[in-house]
Amino acid sequence: MRHGKKINHLGRKTAHRKAMLANMACSLIEHKRINTTVAKAKALKKFFEPIVTKSKEDTTHNRRLVFSKLRQKDAVTELFRDVAVKVGDRPGGYTRIIKLGNRLGDNADMAMIELVDYNEIYNADKPKKKTTRRSRRGGSKPAAAPVVETATNEEEE
Repeated sequence: MRHGKKINHLGRKTAHRKAMLANMACSLIEHKRINTTVAKAKALKKFFEPIVTKSKEDTTHNRRLVFSKLRQKDAVTELFRDVAVKVGDRPGGYTRIIKLGNRLGDNADMAMIELVDYNEIYNADKPKKKTTRRSRRGGSKPAAAPVVETATNEEEE
């Protein structure tokens, strides 16, 4: 039984697991999508989402926190420069896991994990619009168009 165990250890020691997740996160930043097993994809999602949230605010402290997790300067630079700009208005859910079936050699469940905003196929039919939350109780009344007075009265005088 796994009562109270929050993370999947993935059959590895702590240092190996952290290094593997850091390398997978750097590959995800570089390639925008990677193929891996379902268990590793779910573990990577829990590791990667808070890092992207930190990258939305570009401060020296956040860069140092992210660098301590990722350990690759190029990946941190690309994350703060490109990825954070693209996901800036998204409140969360930066990655998507798509199951691919079973691997041929050992029948492991495979999945593709990708950054949501970089998939042109899914985002092509959705127009970019910014929605705001509004309360339900107060319905806004349509504003009447301002009456434009003609200059004919002034010309007659």
